[in-house]
Amino acid sequence: MANTNLPLSLLPAHIEETVRSIARLHGEHHQNTTPLQRTVDRMTALVGRPQFIGVLTAIVAGWVSLNLFAAALGFRPIDPPPFSGLASAGSLASLYIVVLILATQRREYQLAQLREQLTLELAILSEQKTAKVIQLLEESRRDNPLIRDRVDQEADAMAQPADAQSVLEAIKESHAEAEQIGGRAENP
Repeated sequence: MANTNLPLSLLPAHIEETVRSIARLHGEHHQNTTPLQRTVDRMTALVGRPQFIGVLTAIVAGWVSLNLFAAALGFRPIDPPPFSGLASAGSLASLYIVVLILATQRREYQLAQLREQLTLELAILSEQKTAKVIQLLEESRRDNPLIRDRVDQEADAMAQPADAQSVLEAIKESHAEAEQIGGRAENP
């Protein structure tokens, strides 16, 4: 099993630079976070811990017990059964938790979009580099007197870098055709 805890200095330079670029992407994302966003992130992290369930259960059990105990002692409970005050507080807390989660997810989505853009750009760049390597190999094969010259149409096609806009249009057309076929299958 390979050791995945190697210090960056032991990694090849191109891998080290990639790791540092990704770390910069995450660092810039964190650095551009406003104080309010950091607070929301901390609160969401707090609510997302398993201990939160225990604390919440203790609060609810304490509230119910306090009110039932007060009624048993003959005092007027703050929130008598069916505990409408507790239900209202729970609804309000749920609303706040949903907003916290949505705000946190929105920030994480922004980071995911950056990663997706980076991945797409690197994939296009890799495809262009691969096409260039195929071009050079084909040129070398044609120029090498020891190798019989022949036409390789597949290599010639692969040596041409893909036009990203054409690929996008083909994907859109393919999806539209699939939706039309799917629509016909649902409505015979």
